[in-house]
Amino acid sequence: MDHSTGKKYHHIEEDLRNLIFSEEWHSGDKLPSENELAARYEVSRQTIRKALEALEHEGYIYAVHGSGRYISERAIHRKASGNIAVVLTYLSDYIFPKVISGIDSVLSEAGYSIILKHTNNSRSGEIKCLEDLLTKDIDGIIIEPSKSNMYLNHKNLFDRLEEYDIPYLFIQGHYEAMQDKVHILMDDEQGAYLLTKHLIETGHKHIFGIFKSDDSQGQDRHRGYARALSEAGMLYDPNQVIWYFTEDRKVHPYTSLKNKFMQKTAIDAVVCYNDQIAVHVIRAIEEAGLSVPEDISVTGYDNSRYSTIADLRLTTIVHPQERLGEIAAETLLKMIRKEEVDPRVIIEPELILGNSCRTRE
Repeated sequence: MDHSTGKKYHHIEEDLRNLIFSEEWHSGDKLPSENELAARYEVSRQTIRKALEALEHEGYIYAVHGSGRYISERAIHRKASGNIAVVLTYLSDYIFPKVISGIDSVLSEAGYSIILKHTNNSRSGEIKCLEDLLTKDIDGIIIEPSKSNMYLNHKNLFDRLEEYDIPYLFIQGHYEAMQDKVHILMDDEQGAYLLTKHLIETGHKHIFGIFKSDDSQGQDRHRGYARALSEAGMLYDPNQVIWYFTEDRKVHPYTSLKNKFMQKTAIDAVVCYNDQIAVHVIRAIEEAGLSVPEDISVTGYDNSRYSTIADLRLTTIVHPQERLGEIAAETLLKMIRKEEVDPRVIIEPELILGNSCRTRE
């Protein structure tokens, strides 16, 4: 092939790529025939064929035997849309408004709009969100995985995101099967370790733990709890650990602890999965005729609006909610620009001492 033919081939390839990315052509549209394109560009069919074969190799078009060539769904997703999807377990509750605020502050400054979705921490909800987003023009996704400790049975949807060259990253959780993907995480194991260690150092001997079993955060916080007990030479007792599922969060920790009180179980402290759970725990303690921290010390996690209850301020772990959102957005923008990013960003925990714990003799 001479240089002039090569230049024509590359010019036609680039021109067709621009047309594919324009608003004129859509996924599934049939391209003009080789003869029509040859006439349009005033070149041979061989030159046209080379340009089309290059576009097909890149995944922008596909051939149907005996019918012609069509624009692929992947090509449509390669358009710059100015939209970024944010998929969280919840939107309006707990720490999520501040996380969203942090994401929005970075993305809006960069000229992007946010498509907000929530899963209610449901696997079916997450699948539905991803399936819907795969039909839209988006430039990237920030996602908080739902029930991240459960077996991942919809990895094919993340594979399709990669096939369409849509960058994504995880925040506040991780799937075991996708450890190599970009994550922005709190060091939850270390956070629970700090809380439990504080209780041990202040003389507590019967420390219960309440953890969520269906996400990786709950597993990590449980590991921190167990590690602190082990380091202190204290026996880990599975009967002192209460596990619950997302759907049971408002009932199971509360009723399980009330049953422990009815059984006269020795308890002088409770390490809670988060501040929300701590609220239910405190209610169970008070209904048993006991008080915090005089009878039982209680810790939370996340330093949320729930961390202050009347005159009680929870000993808890700082969750840099807005900063987490900012880091996630900044990282995703780098991924969109094809810049190198750290695949695992870990935010170190910080212990906040309130008045929900006391020193015991």
